[in-house]
Amino acid sequence: MPNPHLRDKLIAVAPMMAWTDRHCRFLHRLYSPSALLFTEMIATGALVYGKQTHQLDFDSSQHPVAVQFGGNNPADLAVCAKLAQQWGYDEINLNVGCPSDRVQRGTFGACLMREPKLVAACIAAMIDAVDIPVTVKCRTGIKFKGADERYANAEFLLEFVDAVHAAGCERIYLHARNAILGGLTPAQNRDIPPLQPERGKMLKAEFPKLQLVINGGITIRQQALDYLEWADGVMIGRGAYHTPLLLSELHQDLNSPEFFVDEQNFLLQYKDYMLGQLAAGERLHTLVKHLLHSFNGRPGARRFRQTLSDHQRLKRGDSTIIDDALSHIFGAAA
Repeated sequence: MPNPHLRDKLIAVAPMMAWTDRHCRFLHRLYSPSALLFTEMIATGALVYGKQTHQLDFDSSQHPVAVQFGGNNPADLAVCAKLAQQWGYDEINLNVGCPSDRVQRGTFGACLMREPKLVAACIAAMIDAVDIPVTVKCRTGIKFKGADERYANAEFLLEFVDAVHAAGCERIYLHARNAILGGLTPAQNRDIPPLQPERGKMLKAEFPKLQLVINGGITIRQQALDYLEWADGVMIGRGAYHTPLLLSELHQDLNSPEFFVDEQNFLLQYKDYMLGQLAAGERLHTLVKHLLHSFNGRPGARRFRQTLSDHQRLKRGDSTIIDDALSHIFGAAA
């Protein structure tokens, strides 16, 4: 039986641009029947003005799955929320944590944190529009080049969370680092600002009815379990992408100790999925890129990656590349 203490805890895979597309989510669902999966961030303008509703498409096997939106206009977000509910998503999340320059130019993502009232209005508009949960993903604070520390301190984080919680948001995904806006790349913003999980504990103490899901730097099972001693859940980004077996381990801990982890079978199922996607016109490179970080440290992993990186075979759409790659890990029987 799972540990009763962990029964109601949440494991989520973080939304990651260019990574957590629908193919990645199909693969992650094989590794964990229970983890909450997230789309990449979808800008509201792409749906409201660009009519790119294909960005919402997903395979029904991916449930439970959340869509993440980037935007700052309550009316536009309400329209997008209605679309998300029509498409069948289980949750809608507002991105208030991405530090990229492109997102800043659109005045959403992490820079939106400095406007708690606007974020609250966005949340309220979406909650009024749909029946599914509306949540927020944010940082512990933000720092601007040459600005004071007002938006980076714990008092401001409390002010921000108080506003969005009062608007009806019942779950916060907290990336436990400040975002440095100006001077750091998005990649550097994932590593250089120090982790501050103590701010997550502070929020949980101040808002006991708020579901607090902690994110940032989680790469091994024990880290996640340690956080789950006080947090309502953990959100794992690169740790899940680079080592999807971590999702299987946590599914066993929280949901099903008898869950049988058979990575060869997972990847053979993904191969079948790939063949169906190729027949539908998808590009081979788009499908295999999610496997390039698999098996790090295992015998044959280097040759596995080299095989999957053969540009000529990828360009030709040579689907036998997956069998050849797997043979380096599991032998010719793969």
